[in-house]
Amino acid sequence: MSLKRILIVDDEPAIQMLYHEEFTDEGYAVETAYNGEEGLASFDGNPPDLVILDINMPGLNGIEVLRRMKEQKPDLPVILNSAYQEFKQDLGAWASDAYVVKSYDMDELKETVRRLLA
Repeated sequence: MSLKRILIVDDEPAIQMLYHEEFTDEGYAVETAYNGEEGLASFDGNPPDLVILDINMPGLNGIEVLRRMKEQKPDLPVILNSAYQEFKQDLGAWASDAYVVKSYDMDELKETVRRLLA
């Protein structure tokens, strides 16, 4: 059985490193991208099994990236992951499969990933 692939799109290197380490330890194959354009390029080449997507990034924001990914692969599980609770109310965020506020306590995010990939 091949590993489930997770794409992490986040412009914060510390978050990328933390998530990469944590999800690799959980047994996933992890790819990272620093912005929406990189995320879409990685997605276009070989769509992952799940995407963890920051909202507030330079260039394309996460809501726009989410929209484009869902147009190509509507059943792709996408977790919007932001430090800002208020984005949860954005209509564009409703297209995501989950919304998890960033925290260094990874339990909620890990549980959400497990649930969506089950």
